[in-house]
Amino acid sequence: MALFFFYMSTFTAIDFETATGYAHSACAVGIVTVENGEITEEYYTLIQPPDNEYWYRNIMVHGIKPVETLDIPTFDDIFPEIQKRLYGRKIVAHNEAFDRNVLIKTMKYYGLYYDELELADKWECTCRIYRAKGYKPANLKYCSERNGIELNHHEALSDARACAKLYLLHNNQIKLF
Repeated sequence: MALFFFYMSTFTAIDFETATGYAHSACAVGIVTVENGEITEEYYTLIQPPDNEYWYRNIMVHGIKPVETLDIPTFDDIFPEIQKRLYGRKIVAHNEAFDRNVLIKTMKYYGLYYDELELADKWECTCRIYRAKGYKPANLKYCSERNGIELNHHEALSDARACAKLYLLHNNQIKLF
């Protein structure tokens, strides 16, 4: 049983923010590494999206503006930092379909191959987990508030950290027989 708990509590949580409605427009990423149930590393960076294009409604969600990413590297330049934190890991996201799609589409846009990361086809999803627990709504803000987890919503590192804590909380409630 100890091996099962070890595996469950060793993972990487990730959150992306996008500049437009296109999945390949990542403009920020937060990554939280968890080893043996402890947060061991946090990584955050802004990313210059293609053509540094932003949609007003996206800016209103996350507050990141084009001037902030004008001189920031593009995804392909920062990818080695992302790759070393994700490669072969169990990945958790609050809205895994969104974040997984952003990673896949952004990598494809820059000619990078998702399969080389050796990740599962589906990631763990704390939204799905907490919805199954009866949370209504099951959005990150509500789940975090209900569990006393600090959150600066739509700041990628804060979102990834909250997701990691929700996943750890869920795993600590699993009964190991």
